[in-house]
Amino acid sequence: MSIKPTKQDTLPLDASQALLIGRAWVPGTPSGPSIIVIREEDVFDISAHFPTLSSFLELDNSAEAFLTTPGKYLCSVNTLLENSHEKADINTPHLLAPADLQVIKAAGVTFASSMIERVIEEQAGGESAKAKAIRNTVEQVIGNNLSAVVPGSKKAMQLKELLIEKGMWSQYLEVGIGPDAEIFTKAPVLSAIGTGAFIGIHPKSEWNNPEPEIVLAVNSKGKIQGATLGNDVNLRDFEGRSALLLSKAKDNNASCAIGPFIRLFDDNFTLEDINTCEVTLQVKGTDGYTLQGLSSMNKISRSPVDLVKQTINENHQYPDGFLLFLGTLFSPTQDRDDIGGGFTHKLSDAVMISTPKIGMLYNSVTHSSNATPWVFGINSLIQNLVKRNLIKK
Repeated sequence: MSIKPTKQDTLPLDASQALLIGRAWVPGTPSGPSIIVIREEDVFDISAHFPTLSSFLELDNSAEAFLTTPGKYLCSVNTLLENSHEKADINTPHLLAPADLQVIKAAGVTFASSMIERVIEEQAGGESAKAKAIRNTVEQVIGNNLSAVVPGSKKAMQLKELLIEKGMWSQYLEVGIGPDAEIFTKAPVLSAIGTGAFIGIHPKSEWNNPEPEIVLAVNSKGKIQGATLGNDVNLRDFEGRSALLLSKAKDNNASCAIGPFIRLFDDNFTLEDINTCEVTLQVKGTDGYTLQGLSSMNKISRSPVDLVKQTINENHQYPDGFLLFLGTLFSPTQDRDDIGGGFTHKLSDAVMISTPKIGMLYNSVTHSSNATPWVFGINSLIQNLVKRNLIKK
């Protein structure tokens, strides 16, 4: 299902106050990716001053730089969004994911309900038909509300002992209520897709779902500069068969969507807005099916600051910064076709992830083998920036 979001759909409700920075493919001789900022109704290219988004986010005062860096007029916001779709015209600017040299990281099992669903996947061995019965069993033992359990606390360790006794302990519960968070690499550098592009599901997957998440933009010093939205697409059948299939379950062509823009922190948008925001999900199928979902950040088990500290520290460095998916409260339990079968995607599903202070990320679903192949990597980026005189040889 193809949807063309408008400026009102895509931008934050308080867009006039928002510091929105991102990336766009800009036509020229040669064409290439540019760092862009939104100022009122227009889009400006600031790549002459900052060839990569990573370099911009390294600034100590990114909000001030946003306001003072001159830019080259590119097009109107409407023009940019009108061409940001599955078959974007390469001769007209269109949005890319707001990430270039940053590593794309993700935190898993950060909400109690998603933790329970991961246990169910594991117990079901990746077979959706078994999920309903197992869900009832799991909830009888551990309940369906673990939000009061602080990971790593004495109460959490007591719960761990009980679950081991009941034969219900799981690797997912270990990272859900244990002292160490699950932090993994979601996708390679430069592989994420932006708003409007096709998102990819592995053609062999029969049980999968979107994961609507807040994504933090963090620089090499561990400073959180802003936030955007992400879809951490998950193949429940692959990961359910074995956690060692995580890379196949998460890192497929076009399976990581980020956007539409990074909203930089300033007086009008702070980390507290992230801590209290609600991320909504809507899936619309060509079969008339509609799914509504919600992820409330105030129910997260680990704070965003703690997750950042567990990602970058004396043991882990990211010299070009990173983007960090924070996890989701959304549990894909609503049946789509068969009773007890839960939710799974169908081709051409429209997926919309939104929150008022950041905007909306939109993608439609195809097989990863049919999505646009990822061919523009780090070497291509460097060569392109040299040809455009944005960096020197």
